[in-house]
Amino acid sequence: MNKKQPNILKAFLYILLISYALITLLPFAWALSASFKPLNEILSAGLNIFPESFTFQNYVTIFTEQELFPRWLMNSLIVAVIGTALNIVFNSMAGYALARVVFPGRTAWFIIVLAVLMIPAQVTMIPNFLILKELGWLNSYQGLIVPGMINATFIFMMRQFFVNFPKEVEEAAAIDGLSRIGTFFRIVMPMAKPALGAMAIFVFMGFWNNFMAPLIIMTDDSMYTLPVGLNAFQSDYATYWNYIMAASMVFTLPVLLLYIFFNKYFLKGLSFRGDK
Repeated sequence: MNKKQPNILKAFLYILLISYALITLLPFAWALSASFKPLNEILSAGLNIFPESFTFQNYVTIFTEQELFPRWLMNSLIVAVIGTALNIVFNSMAGYALARVVFPGRTAWFIIVLAVLMIPAQVTMIPNFLILKELGWLNSYQGLIVPGMINATFIFMMRQFFVNFPKEVEEAAAIDGLSRIGTFFRIVMPMAKPALGAMAIFVFMGFWNNFMAPLIIMTDDSMYTLPVGLNAFQSDYATYWNYIMAASMVFTLPVLLLYIFFNKYFLKGLSFRGDK
């Protein structure tokens, strides 16, 4: 009886997890299916997963008839890629300094980073807008990239990673004549790939899915990013769900590719350790 009980519990756990996975995947499966359906089928066929009139026309239309769609896609890529690269450099440098470099006020700066984590992003929206307006950065890439090029959450994450980083490696690099900066970029950064990979995924998703900042900062249609541009497929009289679903699939693809590429680093990075 005691042997059967763990098996029953394990089977129940699997059933629960599979059920949750199916519930989670069902909306995505329907959206993927709807991207290959004409509008009249979406409005009349309910939650039918398999298209009755399979067509690629929705994808053709969003790239040809909505002439700004490729520009919105390019805007999103520029902001997300550059923003992610800057975050990887600056967050890791700040985290390394707080973990390894001894300087006056290090503890105070770490407390400030922790305090910033408690401030909701909505509180800083209006101040950010006013600052960007004074700088003349509205309707510009830097208006979206610069305010988000550092992130207190990932400074803390990298600091926790570097706290456990083996000092022996840095000492060996110093004996070989490397400076602190050389050690960081040539030794520490390559060994921090798991944490950097996890950070890259989260930061990229943050920039890629950001809706409020482009909505507030960008007033020129050609400078919209994809989350804001998707509203172009809605009008006062109709919502073109077939085009919205096709655009959403294109919108989802880069994040999926990024996760597949960094998957081997992702789970390792979440452990926030540097001693292995």
